[in-house]
Amino acid sequence: MRKLGFGCMRLPLAEAGNFKAVDIAEVERMVDTFLERGFTYFDTAYMYHDFHSEYVVREALVERHPRNSFTLATKLPTMFLKSEGDQERIFAEQLSKCGVDYFDYYLLHNLNTANYRTVERFDSFAFAARMKAEGRIRHVGFSFHDSAELLDEILAAHPETEFVQLQINYLDWDNPSIQSHRCYDVARRHGKPIVVMEPVKGGSLATVPPAAERLFRTVHPDLSPASWAIRYAASLDGVITVLSGMSSMAQLLDNTDYMHDFRPLDDADRQSVNHLFSIQQTYYDNLAQTHGRASECIGCRKCERSCPQHLPIVDDLKRVAATFETAG
Repeated sequence: MRKLGFGCMRLPLAEAGNFKAVDIAEVERMVDTFLERGFTYFDTAYMYHDFHSEYVVREALVERHPRNSFTLATKLPTMFLKSEGDQERIFAEQLSKCGVDYFDYYLLHNLNTANYRTVERFDSFAFAARMKAEGRIRHVGFSFHDSAELLDEILAAHPETEFVQLQINYLDWDNPSIQSHRCYDVARRHGKPIVVMEPVKGGSLATVPPAAERLFRTVHPDLSPASWAIRYAASLDGVITVLSGMSSMAQLLDNTDYMHDFRPLDDADRQSVNHLFSIQQTYYDNLAQTHGRASECIGCRKCERSCPQHLPIVDDLKRVAATFETAG
């Protein structure tokens, strides 16, 4: 299996802002091209595109291509399990929505502290094992968003897990809250294959600071910034595929071009990812796009009056602006 998966969570829309109004014709062209170029892994979930993604998968993929020409992954929405029978009902609904008799990969979705308690309460691992025994699931795993300690606990308690899906990208590798590196190490220690999600961090690593892009272009003039993020994740030992939530044919063509004959990052490439790259600067630039820049503070100090820690927020924002808004 080639190391690029088609994530069906950011599909092109026929109507801006309406996540149910997927541009089916465009998705069909993207699906056809993806398969023609030798890629096979498609990833969806119960709630993607306002609970519509699985229908799109059926229409654009399942009804138009032989079942043995692709692998399909979807997820049990652990956050929606409220009463006995929910798992059976939802799973049957997913088979119907996708138009398949089985899923190649089935994940318990978004295990964190709260959802893991739900999974244990409803014995979801045992449910998935039953579905596998009945031939409705080929491989059972889970996606994960929490601490490395919890991941270690879950994998120790459920060694039957066949793979894990982790958020991994070079920006989050040493992030103390996301813990990409630490979670990766735990999965490897337990011998579990890894599917990578968010390699481009929701698209934010497709646009990097100018200094970083200049460095990337110097090493590989023809490779996009997004390619560095996906290749970084795909180069890690134990990674079986890297998901990309592709929203356009242009993104798909770019991704499949450099991943068709995938070559892991070499030493020079790794140095380029790390050299002169400010993780804090990128976080600031991404946050500023949606939350405003620190220099836009008007100094009213209303935030300081509301702050329970009585922090000097206005002065801190001035330091933030001086540090990040004058960076090259």
